[in-house]
Amino acid sequence: MLKKGSKLNSILTGTCPKCQEERMYEDRNPYNISKLYKMHDHCSHCGLHYQLEPSFFYGAMYVSYGLTVAVGVAAFIIAKVFMGLGLTPSFIAIIAALIITMPVTARLARNIYINMFVSYDPKATEK
Repeated sequence: MLKKGSKLNSILTGTCPKCQEERMYEDRNPYNISKLYKMHDHCSHCGLHYQLEPSFFYGAMYVSYGLTVAVGVAAFIIAKVFMGLGLTPSFIAIIAALIITMPVTARLARNIYINMFVSYDPKATEK
């Protein structure tokens, strides 16, 4: 499932979607907020330019929206159904969950978005 060549591997590890050899981000830690969106210009292994066109990652906003809705719904269900909290504490749980997971969802959205357009190429791993 997470073997090299699968999109899920590239999405979860943040590696180049074409060769899956190099990480796309300068800093592996998404909670380093000052470097959250800092990416290498291109993959040093296969040469793929991550910015496929100007403003390419603006489209990742739509993916991010879907991810944050999923996190919000999950937080509400956990707080309201499983923990038995009232409505106000449940909404506070949603806000807390969204703030805590924001850096992770932002990077996941970019990873998912670029993997929608670039496929793994086994020939790109050969140098």
